[in-house]
Amino acid sequence: MKPYLPVLALLLATTPVTAAAPPFETAAPVAYLIDMSSGAVLYRKDENRRMPPASMAKMMTVYVAFDMIKKGELKRDQMMTVRPETWAKWHGPAAGSTMFLSAGEQVSVDNLLKGIVTLSGNDACVVLAEGISGTEEAFAARMNDAAKKLGLANSQFGNSNGWPDEGRTYVTAHDLATLAAATIQDHPQLYKAYYSLPSFTWGKTLGAGADITQANRDPLLGRVAGADGLKTGHTEEAGYGFTGSAEQNGRRLVMVVAGLGSFNQRIEESVRFIDWGFKAWSTKPLFAKGAKVETAEVQLGDAGSVNLIAPRNLAVTMPAGAFTGMKVKVVYDGPVKAPIAKGQHIADLVVETPSTPPQVMPLVAEEAVGEAGFFRRAWAGLLSFFGA
Repeated sequence: MKPYLPVLALLLATTPVTAAAPPFETAAPVAYLIDMSSGAVLYRKDENRRMPPASMAKMMTVYVAFDMIKKGELKRDQMMTVRPETWAKWHGPAAGSTMFLSAGEQVSVDNLLKGIVTLSGNDACVVLAEGISGTEEAFAARMNDAAKKLGLANSQFGNSNGWPDEGRTYVTAHDLATLAAATIQDHPQLYKAYYSLPSFTWGKTLGAGADITQANRDPLLGRVAGADGLKTGHTEEAGYGFTGSAEQNGRRLVMVVAGLGSFNQRIEESVRFIDWGFKAWSTKPLFAKGAKVETAEVQLGDAGSVNLIAPRNLAVTMPAGAFTGMKVKVVYDGPVKAPIAKGQHIADLVVETPSTPPQVMPLVAEEAVGEAGFFRRAWAGLLSFFGA
Protein backbone atom coordinates (compact mmCIF):
# COMPACT_ATOMS: atom_id res chain seq x y z
CA MET A 1 0.00 0.00 0.00
CA LYS A 2 1.35 3.45 -0.92
CA PRO A 3 -0.54 6.37 0.64
CA TYR A 4 -0.70 9.61 -1.33
CA LEU A 5 -1.29 12.46 1.09
CA PRO A 6 -2.05 15.84 -0.51
CA VAL A 7 -0.43 18.78 1.23
CA LEU A 8 -3.40 21.08 0.85
CA ALA A 9 -1.63 24.31 1.72
CA LEU A 10 0.69 23.81 -1.23
CA LEU A 11 -1.85 23.27 -3.99
CA LEU A 12 -1.08 26.54 -5.67
CA ALA A 13 -3.48 26.12 -8.58
CA THR A 14 -6.56 23.98 -9.00
CA THR A 15 -6.35 24.15 -12.79
CA PRO A 16 -3.02 23.12 -14.36
CA VAL A 17 -1.39 25.87 -16.34
CA THR A 18 1.03 25.07 -19.14
CA ALA A 19 4.54 26.33 -18.42
CA ALA A 20 6.96 25.07 -21.01
CA ALA A 21 10.56 24.38 -20.09
CA PRO A 22 12.87 27.21 -21.22
CA PRO A 23 14.56 26.32 -24.54
CA PHE A 24 18.23 25.39 -24.65
CA GLU A 25 20.51 23.77 -27.22
CA THR A 26 24.00 22.40 -26.65
CA ALA A 27 26.67 21.01 -28.94
CA ALA A 28 27.36 18.29 -26.37
CA PRO A 29 26.09 14.87 -27.55
CA VAL A 30 25.31 14.05 -23.91
CA ALA A 31 24.08 16.59 -21.36
CA TYR A 32 22.25 16.50 -18.04
CA LEU A 33 21.38 19.19 -15.48
CA ILE A 34 19.70 18.82 -12.08
CA ASP A 35 18.76 21.21 -9.30
CA MET A 36 19.78 19.63 -6.00
CA SER A 37 17.52 21.94 -3.99
CA SER A 38 14.44 20.29 -5.50
CA GLY A 39 15.62 17.20 -7.34
CA ALA A 40 14.28 18.73 -10.57
CA VAL A 41 15.77 17.61 -13.87
CA LEU A 42 16.22 20.83 -15.87
CA TYR A 43 17.75 19.34 -19.00
CA ARG A 44 18.39 15.88 -20.37
CA LYS A 45 20.02 14.71 -23.58
CA ASP A 46 20.86 11.02 -23.92
CA GLU A 47 21.61 10.92 -20.18
CA ASN A 48 21.35 7.12 -19.98
CA ARG A 49 23.81 6.37 -22.79
CA ARG A 50 26.67 4.21 -21.56
CA MET A 51 29.97 5.91 -22.32
CA PRO A 52 33.63 5.91 -21.23
CA PRO A 53 34.07 8.42 -18.38
CA ALA A 54 37.75 9.23 -18.84
CA SER A 55 38.94 11.08 -15.73
CA MET A 56 35.40 11.70 -14.47
CA ALA A 57 35.72 8.14 -13.10
CA LYS A 58 38.09 9.62 -10.52
CA MET A 59 35.06 11.05 -8.70
CA MET A 60 34.27 7.49 -7.60
CA THR A 61 37.83 6.92 -6.41
CA VAL A 62 37.55 10.09 -4.35
CA TYR A 63 34.08 9.16 -3.07
CA VAL A 64 35.38 5.81 -1.80
CA ALA A 65 38.26 7.57 -0.03
CA PHE A 66 35.93 10.19 1.47
CA ASP A 67 33.64 7.45 2.75
CA MET A 68 36.55 5.62 4.38
CA ILE A 69 37.78 8.86 5.99
CA LYS A 70 34.29 9.53 7.34
CA LYS A 71 34.14 6.02 8.85
CA GLY A 72 37.62 6.32 10.38
CA GLU A 73 39.03 3.60 8.11
CA LEU A 74 41.45 5.97 6.40
CA LYS A 75 43.42 8.94 7.76
CA ARG A 76 44.24 12.01 5.75
CA ASP A 77 47.78 12.05 7.18
CA GLN A 78 48.31 8.36 6.40
CA MET A 79 51.38 7.84 4.21
CA MET A 80 51.44 5.69 1.09
CA THR A 81 54.43 4.55 -0.96
CA VAL A 82 54.80 4.95 -4.71
CA ARG A 83 55.74 1.47 -5.92
CA PRO A 84 58.48 1.49 -8.60
CA GLU A 85 56.21 -0.59 -10.87
CA THR A 86 53.43 1.95 -10.52
CA TRP A 87 55.76 4.85 -11.23
CA ALA A 88 57.12 3.07 -14.31
CA LYS A 89 53.64 2.63 -15.75
CA TRP A 90 52.24 6.05 -14.86
CA HIS A 91 54.93 8.57 -15.74
CA GLY A 92 55.81 10.25 -19.01
CA PRO A 93 53.65 11.71 -21.79
CA ALA A 94 52.03 8.37 -22.67
CA ALA A 95 50.58 8.05 -19.15
CA GLY A 96 48.28 11.08 -19.42
CA SER A 97 47.71 13.54 -16.60
CA THR A 98 50.20 13.18 -13.78
CA MET A 99 50.94 14.44 -10.29
CA PHE A 100 54.67 13.94 -11.03
CA LEU A 101 55.19 11.42 -8.25
CA SER A 102 58.58 9.74 -7.87
CA ALA A 103 59.41 6.06 -7.40
CA GLY A 104 59.64 5.14 -3.73
CA GLU A 105 58.18 8.48 -2.63
CA GLN A 106 56.05 8.63 0.52
CA VAL A 107 52.87 10.66 -0.03
CA SER A 108 49.99 11.40 2.36
CA VAL A 109 46.38 10.57 1.53
CA ASP A 110 45.70 14.30 1.78
CA ASN A 111 48.19 15.13 -0.95
CA LEU A 112 47.12 12.22 -3.13
CA LEU A 113 43.53 13.46 -2.99
CA LYS A 114 44.68 16.93 -4.03
CA GLY A 115 46.68 15.35 -6.83
CA ILE A 116 43.62 13.44 -8.02
CA VAL A 117 41.03 16.22 -7.77
CA THR A 118 43.09 19.26 -8.78
CA LEU A 119 45.69 17.75 -11.11
CA SER A 120 43.72 14.72 -12.36
CA GLY A 121 46.79 12.59 -11.63
CA ASN A 122 46.48 9.08 -13.04
CA ASP A 123 49.52 8.13 -10.95
CA ALA A 124 47.92 9.51 -7.77
CA CYS A 125 44.79 7.41 -8.31
CA VAL A 126 46.71 4.17 -8.66
CA VAL A 127 48.95 4.88 -5.66
CA LEU A 128 45.89 5.62 -3.53
CA ALA A 129 44.06 2.53 -4.81
CA GLU A 130 47.02 0.26 -4.12
CA GLY A 131 47.61 1.84 -0.72
CA ILE A 132 44.02 1.18 0.30
CA SER A 133 43.29 -2.22 -1.25
CA GLY A 134 46.66 -3.70 -2.20
CA THR A 135 45.87 -3.83 -5.90
CA GLU A 136 44.00 -1.56 -8.27
CA GLU A 137 41.69 -4.45 -9.18
CA ALA A 138 40.68 -4.91 -5.55
CA PHE A 139 40.05 -1.18 -5.23
CA ALA A 140 37.88 -1.25 -8.37
CA ALA A 141 35.72 -3.81 -6.57
CA ARG A 142 35.26 -1.24 -3.79
CA MET A 143 34.27 1.32 -6.39
CA ASN A 144 31.63 -1.00 -7.81
CA ASP A 145 30.27 -1.78 -4.35
CA ALA A 146 29.91 1.95 -3.70
CA ALA A 147 28.28 2.45 -7.10
CA LYS A 148 25.72 -0.23 -6.30
CA LYS A 149 24.88 1.37 -2.94
CA LEU A 150 24.43 4.75 -4.64
CA GLY A 151 22.10 3.26 -7.23
CA LEU A 152 24.38 3.81 -10.23
CA ALA A 153 22.61 1.15 -12.27
CA ASN A 154 24.41 1.82 -15.56
CA SER A 155 27.97 2.27 -14.39
CA GLN A 156 30.91 -0.07 -13.92
CA PHE A 157 34.51 0.61 -12.93
CA GLY A 158 37.46 -1.48 -14.04
CA ASN A 159 40.20 0.85 -12.79
CA SER A 160 40.74 3.82 -10.49
CA ASN A 161 41.44 6.59 -13.01
CA GLY A 162 39.18 6.07 -16.02
CA TRP A 163 42.01 5.05 -18.35
CA PRO A 164 40.64 3.24 -21.44
CA ASP A 165 40.25 -0.48 -20.63
CA GLU A 166 38.47 -2.02 -23.62
CA GLY A 167 35.04 -1.03 -22.37
CA ARG A 168 35.14 -2.49 -18.86
CA THR A 169 34.70 0.99 -17.39
CA TYR A 170 31.55 2.85 -18.39
CA VAL A 171 29.13 5.38 -16.91
CA THR A 172 26.12 7.49 -17.87
CA ALA A 173 25.54 11.20 -17.43
CA HIS A 174 22.67 10.40 -15.07
CA ASP A 175 24.95 8.27 -12.89
CA LEU A 176 27.74 10.86 -12.90
CA ALA A 177 25.28 13.51 -11.67
CA THR A 178 24.05 11.12 -8.98
CA LEU A 179 27.64 10.47 -7.87
CA ALA A 180 28.42 14.18 -7.79
CA ALA A 181 25.30 14.93 -5.73
CA ALA A 182 26.13 12.10 -3.31
CA THR A 183 29.67 13.44 -2.86
CA ILE A 184 28.33 16.89 -2.01
CA GLN A 185 25.56 15.62 0.30
CA ASP A 186 27.40 12.80 2.05
CA HIS A 187 30.77 14.53 2.52
CA PRO A 188 30.21 18.30 2.51
CA GLN A 189 33.32 19.25 4.47
CA LEU A 190 35.66 17.02 2.49
CA TYR A 191 34.06 18.26 -0.73
CA LYS A 192 34.79 21.86 0.25
CA ALA A 193 38.33 20.99 1.30
CA TYR A 194 39.37 19.33 -1.97
CA TYR A 195 37.19 20.13 -4.95
CA SER A 196 37.71 23.85 -5.44
CA LEU A 197 41.47 24.32 -5.10
CA PRO A 198 42.55 26.59 -7.98
CA SER A 199 45.96 24.91 -8.26
CA PHE A 200 48.32 22.49 -6.54
CA THR A 201 52.10 22.20 -6.41
CA TRP A 202 53.85 18.83 -6.41
CA GLY A 203 56.94 17.38 -8.03
CA LYS A 204 60.12 18.91 -9.45
CA THR A 205 61.21 19.72 -12.98
CA LEU A 206 64.07 17.74 -14.46
CA GLY A 207 67.40 19.55 -14.37
CA ALA A 208 66.52 22.77 -12.55
CA GLY A 209 64.45 20.98 -9.91
CA ALA A 210 61.86 23.75 -9.80
CA ASP A 211 58.48 23.18 -8.16
CA ILE A 212 55.71 22.09 -10.55
CA THR A 213 52.43 23.97 -10.11
CA GLN A 214 49.40 22.91 -12.16
CA ALA A 215 46.04 24.66 -12.41
CA ASN A 216 42.69 23.01 -11.76
CA ARG A 217 41.09 22.14 -15.11
CA ASP A 218 37.53 22.82 -13.84
CA PRO A 219 36.08 25.12 -16.56
CA LEU A 220 33.64 26.80 -14.14
CA LEU A 221 36.16 27.94 -11.52
CA GLY A 222 36.73 31.67 -11.86
CA ARG A 223 34.07 31.94 -14.56
CA VAL A 224 30.82 31.11 -12.73
CA ALA A 225 29.89 32.47 -9.30
CA GLY A 226 29.70 29.76 -6.66
CA ALA A 227 31.48 27.11 -8.75
CA ASP A 228 33.31 24.61 -6.53
CA GLY A 229 33.72 21.26 -8.39
CA LEU A 230 33.93 18.61 -9.74
CA LYS A 231 35.90 16.78 -12.48
CA THR A 232 36.90 17.04 -16.12
CA GLY A 233 37.73 14.12 -18.37
CA HIS A 234 39.34 13.60 -21.75
CA THR A 235 40.51 10.67 -23.84
CA GLU A 236 40.44 10.04 -27.58
CA GLU A 237 37.50 7.63 -27.23
CA ALA A 238 35.51 9.76 -24.76
CA GLY A 239 36.11 13.25 -26.11
CA TYR A 240 35.99 16.17 -23.67
CA GLY A 241 33.61 15.88 -20.72
CA PHE A 242 32.87 17.59 -17.42
CA THR A 243 30.78 16.97 -14.33
CA GLY A 244 30.41 20.25 -12.45
CA SER A 245 28.53 22.04 -9.71
CA ALA A 246 27.92 25.56 -8.47
CA GLU A 247 25.83 27.09 -5.70
CA GLN A 248 24.21 30.52 -5.89
CA ASN A 249 21.96 31.98 -3.17
CA GLY A 250 21.53 28.61 -1.51
CA ARG A 251 20.59 26.87 -4.77
CA ARG A 252 22.95 24.17 -6.08
CA LEU A 253 23.03 22.80 -9.63
CA VAL A 254 24.90 19.74 -10.89
CA MET A 255 25.69 19.43 -14.60
CA VAL A 256 27.24 16.86 -16.93
CA VAL A 257 28.39 17.33 -20.53
CA ALA A 258 30.26 14.69 -22.52
CA GLY A 259 31.57 13.95 -25.98
CA LEU A 260 32.65 17.49 -26.84
CA GLY A 261 35.29 18.08 -29.49
CA SER A 262 37.83 20.36 -27.83
CA PHE A 263 39.17 21.83 -24.60
CA ASN A 264 37.78 25.28 -25.43
CA GLN A 265 34.38 23.92 -26.46
CA ARG A 266 34.14 22.20 -23.08
CA ILE A 267 34.73 25.53 -21.35
CA GLU A 268 32.20 27.36 -23.49
CA GLU A 269 29.43 24.76 -23.24
CA SER A 270 29.91 24.15 -19.51
CA VAL A 271 29.70 27.83 -18.61
CA ARG A 272 26.75 28.45 -20.92
CA PHE A 273 24.89 25.36 -19.66
CA ILE A 274 25.03 26.07 -15.95
CA ASP A 275 24.48 29.81 -16.48
CA TRP A 276 21.24 28.92 -18.31
CA GLY A 277 20.26 26.69 -15.40
CA PHE A 278 20.56 29.53 -12.91
CA LYS A 279 18.97 32.24 -15.07
CA ALA A 280 16.17 30.43 -16.93
CA TRP A 281 14.96 28.54 -13.84
CA SER A 282 14.23 29.64 -10.30
CA THR A 283 13.21 27.98 -7.06
CA LYS A 284 10.45 28.63 -4.56
CA PRO A 285 10.92 27.52 -0.93
CA LEU A 286 8.52 24.87 0.32
CA PHE A 287 9.70 23.75 3.77
CA ALA A 288 12.61 24.83 5.95
CA LYS A 289 14.93 22.22 7.41
CA GLY A 290 13.23 20.52 10.38
CA ALA A 291 9.70 21.66 9.47
CA LYS A 292 6.87 19.15 9.89
CA VAL A 293 5.32 18.24 6.52
CA GLU A 294 2.97 15.36 7.37
CA THR A 295 2.34 12.47 9.75
CA ALA A 296 2.80 8.82 8.83
CA GLU A 297 1.04 5.84 10.39
CA VAL A 298 3.30 3.34 12.17
CA GLN A 299 2.66 -0.38 12.39
CA LEU A 300 3.50 -2.30 15.57
CA GLY A 301 5.38 0.59 17.10
CA ASP A 302 5.40 2.05 20.61
CA ALA A 303 3.69 5.03 18.96
CA GLY A 304 0.95 4.92 16.36
CA SER A 305 2.39 7.64 14.15
CA VAL A 306 5.52 9.65 13.46
CA ASN A 307 6.00 13.17 12.15
CA LEU A 308 7.61 13.51 8.73
CA ILE A 309 10.01 16.45 8.60
CA ALA A 310 12.28 18.07 5.99
CA PRO A 311 15.91 16.92 6.41
CA ARG A 312 17.09 20.07 4.60
CA ASN A 313 15.53 23.14 3.05
CA LEU A 314 13.12 21.93 0.37
CA ALA A 315 12.13 23.90 -2.71
CA VAL A 316 10.42 23.51 -6.07
CA THR A 317 12.08 24.50 -9.35
CA MET A 318 10.12 25.92 -12.30
CA PRO A 319 10.78 28.26 -15.21
CA ALA A 320 11.64 31.72 -13.91
CA GLY A 321 8.45 33.61 -13.04
CA ALA A 322 6.10 30.66 -13.74
CA PHE A 323 5.13 29.17 -10.39
CA THR A 324 1.69 27.95 -11.43
CA GLY A 325 0.00 24.59 -11.82
CA MET A 326 1.99 22.97 -9.02
CA LYS A 327 0.66 20.03 -6.99
CA VAL A 328 2.36 18.53 -3.95
CA LYS A 329 1.82 15.23 -2.17
CA VAL A 330 3.54 12.99 0.37
CA VAL A 331 4.17 9.40 -0.68
CA TYR A 332 5.27 6.46 1.47
CA ASP A 333 4.84 2.70 1.77
CA GLY A 334 2.63 2.37 4.77
CA PRO A 335 1.86 1.95 7.44
CA VAL A 336 5.58 2.20 8.19
CA LYS A 337 6.87 -0.75 10.20
CA ALA A 338 8.66 -0.14 13.49
CA PRO A 339 11.42 0.19 14.57
CA ILE A 340 12.16 3.56 12.97
CA ALA A 341 15.34 5.53 13.61
CA LYS A 342 15.32 9.27 14.14
CA GLY A 343 16.17 10.90 10.81
CA GLN A 344 15.35 7.75 8.80
CA HIS A 345 14.15 8.39 5.25
CA ILE A 346 10.64 6.90 5.22
CA ALA A 347 8.66 9.11 2.83
CA ASP A 348 9.00 11.43 -0.13
CA LEU A 349 7.60 14.83 -0.98
CA VAL A 350 6.56 14.66 -4.64
CA VAL A 351 6.00 17.90 -6.54
CA GLU A 352 4.29 17.76 -9.93
CA THR A 353 4.67 20.71 -12.29
CA PRO A 354 3.69 21.31 -15.94
CA SER A 355 7.30 21.91 -17.01
CA THR A 356 9.40 19.24 -15.27
CA PRO A 357 9.31 15.55 -14.39
CA PRO A 358 8.09 14.95 -10.80
CA GLN A 359 10.46 16.52 -8.30
CA VAL A 360 11.07 14.06 -5.47
CA MET A 361 12.52 15.11 -2.12
CA PRO A 362 13.13 12.96 0.98
CA LEU A 363 11.19 13.25 4.24
CA VAL A 364 12.54 11.74 7.45
CA ALA A 365 11.23 10.64 10.85
CA GLU A 366 11.29 13.41 13.44
CA GLU A 367 11.78 10.95 16.32
CA ALA A 368 12.69 7.31 16.81
CA VAL A 369 9.83 4.83 17.17
CA GLY A 370 10.56 1.55 18.93
CA GLU A 371 8.82 -1.75 18.50
CA ALA A 372 5.57 -2.21 20.41
CA GLY A 373 5.58 -4.23 23.61
CA PHE A 374 3.83 -7.59 23.97
CA PHE A 375 0.44 -6.21 25.04
CA ARG A 376 0.35 -3.54 22.34
CA ARG A 377 1.20 -6.15 19.68
CA ALA A 378 -1.43 -8.49 21.06
CA TRP A 379 -4.05 -5.73 21.05
CA ALA A 380 -3.12 -4.80 17.47
CA GLY A 381 -3.46 -8.45 16.46
CA LEU A 382 -6.86 -8.68 18.11
CA LEU A 383 -8.08 -5.54 16.32
CA SER A 384 -6.81 -6.96 13.04
CA PHE A 385 -8.62 -10.25 13.64
CA PHE A 386 -11.96 -8.48 14.13
CA GLY A 387 -11.31 -6.13 11.22
CA ALA A 388 -11.15 -3.07 13.44
